[in-house]
Amino acid sequence: KCIEEMKREARPIKIDRRLTGANIIDEPLQQVIQFSLRDYVQYWYYTLSDDESFLLEIRQALQYALVQFSARSKETDWQPYFTTRLVDDFGTHLRVFRKAQQRIAEKGDQIKDQAEELVDTFFEVEVEMEKEVCRDLVCTSPKDEEGFLRDLCEVLLYILLPPGDFQNKIMRYFVREILSRGILLPLITQLSDPDYINQYVIWMIRDSNCNYEAFMNIIKLSDNIGELEAVKDKASEELQYLRSLDTAGDDINTIKNQINSLLYVIKVCDSRIQRLQSGKEIDTVKLAANFGKLCTVPLDHILVDNVALQFFMDYMQQTGGQAHLFFWMTVEGYRVTAQQQLEVLQSRQKDGKHQTNQTKGLLRAAAFGVYEQYLSEKASPRVNIDDNLVAKLAETLNHEDPTPEIFDDIQRKVYELMLRDERFYPSFKQNVLYVRMLAELDMLKDPSFRGSDDGEGESFNGSPTGSINLSLDDLSNVPSDETIQLHAYISDTGVCNDHGKTYALYAITVHRRNPNSEETWKTYRRYSDFHDFHMRITEQFENLANILKLPGKKTFNNMDREFLEKRKKDLNAYLQLLLNPEMMKASPALAHYVYDFLENKAYSKGKGDFARKMDTFVNPLRNSMRNVSNAVKSLPDSLAEGMTKMSDNMGKMSERLGQDIKQSFFKVPPLIQKTYSDPDHCRVAAPIDDNVDDNIPLRVMLLLMDEVFDLKERNQWLRRNIKNLLQQLIRATYGDTINRYCFSYIECWCDCYFGFRKIVDHVDWMTSPEQVADAVKRFRDAFWPNGILAETVPRRDKAIRMRTRVAGKTKLLEVMPDELKHIIGAETTRKGILRVFEMFQHTQLNKRMVYVFLERFLETLFPQNKFHELFNKLHSRSKQMQRYKQRLHSTQAPSLQKSLLVSHIRLLMHL
Repeated sequence: KCIEEMKREARPIKIDRRLTGANIIDEPLQQVIQFSLRDYVQYWYYTLSDDESFLLEIRQALQYALVQFSARSKETDWQPYFTTRLVDDFGTHLRVFRKAQQRIAEKGDQIKDQAEELVDTFFEVEVEMEKEVCRDLVCTSPKDEEGFLRDLCEVLLYILLPPGDFQNKIMRYFVREILSRGILLPLITQLSDPDYINQYVIWMIRDSNCNYEAFMNIIKLSDNIGELEAVKDKASEELQYLRSLDTAGDDINTIKNQINSLLYVIKVCDSRIQRLQSGKEIDTVKLAANFGKLCTVPLDHILVDNVALQFFMDYMQQTGGQAHLFFWMTVEGYRVTAQQQLEVLQSRQKDGKHQTNQTKGLLRAAAFGVYEQYLSEKASPRVNIDDNLVAKLAETLNHEDPTPEIFDDIQRKVYELMLRDERFYPSFKQNVLYVRMLAELDMLKDPSFRGSDDGEGESFNGSPTGSINLSLDDLSNVPSDETIQLHAYISDTGVCNDHGKTYALYAITVHRRNPNSEETWKTYRRYSDFHDFHMRITEQFENLANILKLPGKKTFNNMDREFLEKRKKDLNAYLQLLLNPEMMKASPALAHYVYDFLENKAYSKGKGDFARKMDTFVNPLRNSMRNVSNAVKSLPDSLAEGMTKMSDNMGKMSERLGQDIKQSFFKVPPLIQKTYSDPDHCRVAAPIDDNVDDNIPLRVMLLLMDEVFDLKERNQWLRRNIKNLLQQLIRATYGDTINRYCFSYIECWCDCYFGFRKIVDHVDWMTSPEQVADAVKRFRDAFWPNGILAETVPRRDKAIRMRTRVAGKTKLLEVMPDELKHIIGAETTRKGILRVFEMFQHTQLNKRMVYVFLERFLETLFPQNKFHELFNKLHSRSKQMQRYKQRLHSTQAPSLQKSLLVSHIRLLMHL
């Protein structure tokens, strides 16, 4: 009977090629199945049998599993996964890494292999934070990783396959091995490779040009000798090539400049390598504090700079003078609010609407609130100021309507007190917080790179021993020394084309002369740089607005040679007037701005640019609403009435938005601040504060900013201001239908400014058939390029990988917007970005993050199958987990014994 059965002609097995219901996804998926069977089964199966039924049944089983997987995916709400769990897992991973770094730093020189110790410490912190699971075995042991993937694939097959197919052990093992070792393991290995991640980072921001200043900052900050040696070797190779060239004419100067640049890079690399090898790593802040020569930042600049103000606030709280600072800030907020309210009141009176008493009542209540909190006899602590001024203010509040300027006299006195009292601003300049403030403002340079002691006569773009190494603390003291002279003039101009954008560039030659040396360098500026610089100094020094006149803008024919020569002449006159010694003596603090502008580096736009952007998008919106209101007066009554209501509502919205955004920089915390209680070991998913969990965009942005830049450890006033600003911007972006219509260009500005997208809408886009099909195609092309199984990619040379790391860090620093630095500080931004980059340079840690994402993905896809408990069991053999339980038991044992003893005593007493 068996022989007769085998001789019968095999019945054809019909396979339905539909998998997901979307043909755009099914086609590449079928190709993946075909390639997998061909390369992992057919090549050995045909040596045993030519019977196709086994292959067809395997294909049918795979397709059935994919159909079940697709059906589950369609039923799943992916929004919580992408907007909450994914962000929480990434933030938690970063928090564990940050705490591991802190423990390594505390151990100091006791560590021999820092990379290995970091990995061990990381998983030690993970188990303390997760408490139920640790993934150290899966991430560090290849054998345990393969076993984990086999167990996981077998569970998935149990869920997705029909019972009959799952009971067929031979087929089940084949499919399991294909999935675990043929697909998942190579994919996870590639995604965890630091070199692959670095290349992907560079590819993602490929449109951003590398900046020389960012590159040199990375070299000076690098603590990896391998990176420095790789850059040095490449620079030496390029240097040898350039010196071998036989050039003449104008090419000589170009080649010489390139040689000088490479010599300077080699010199910096050598200096950094020697310092790391000697173990004499220096904290720039401590070095500058002991060095003694620091740049002076005026108090009026500190009070309006978001970063500087937080450090001054910390210092004033330490000295007990916080009431004076908070009073000054509260008055600033009151003035802005009062001016806004009175402008709205005047516009309503013109339209025939009367709400005078209500508005004045609100202003009176606000003014009385300021008086009661800081100036009354009941205030604690109370601002100590002339009693006559306080009595005069009280009289005015009782008998007159409050005005925006009602507190000006007292605020002026408080400002003078903070400026001149030795307890406040003068002592602040001698405190370590002042040095840290300079570091955050990027006004603190490393003195170890000043000057040249090797006798090199060559210079970078004029002089690497000149402006590029001249620290701002030196520059700030130049005006006080009459023997030091500075001259600058525009020596040339030209037209540049960068990515399709054409603009004029002006070459400024700068001479700096002192009794011992003379230096010359060139720097390059656009007209927009001159304009921004002019706006900054006229904001800080109002008297200059009447003296300095910048040449005006021209919209058309502004690249004409004749026009450029005329503008060059006018800008030269502007520079000569600015550098006039009498001008410098009249405004000593001006020197810092001038030297910063003339330094041989990329020009950084000032903080005033951010405030101007605010007015740029708030004021036109307010004006457009008023224009709409005027335009509808000519419409029919019924239509005009509806349009008028809409215009009024939108006008209120724009007024409120402008008011809130301006106020967000002047909100003052109470004198007794509510401390933020952050447990030492907890997941990031713990509720943030102030009911922001329901606001998904705000929650995501706060989570990431907290962990990347470590804001929870910073001044809570700064964090609250960031949260308030984000709330206003998100409110504009995520408001109701009218909001979306009115604020469409605000949304664009927000996206550019914060790099933020509509996350909820983005999830729908990511899970759309087109994007899923694109992901499957990328997977297919990566594993089977041109339909052929890809060979194992050879590991790239170490020097290439090290230079890729340098390039990746440079790109990340370059792409960070200046506005972010002005909000949280340049040093904090730099440290945060480099911390994230460093986190991705460890394969074991990257694997941990990939596995966490995979586990959360499966828990979301199969909520009824208790995957959370399954993963806890699969990771239960972790050595870190076992040690943690032992420590926990040893700490709890004494208290347990004590409780048992107490219970026994109570029982005996009862008996």
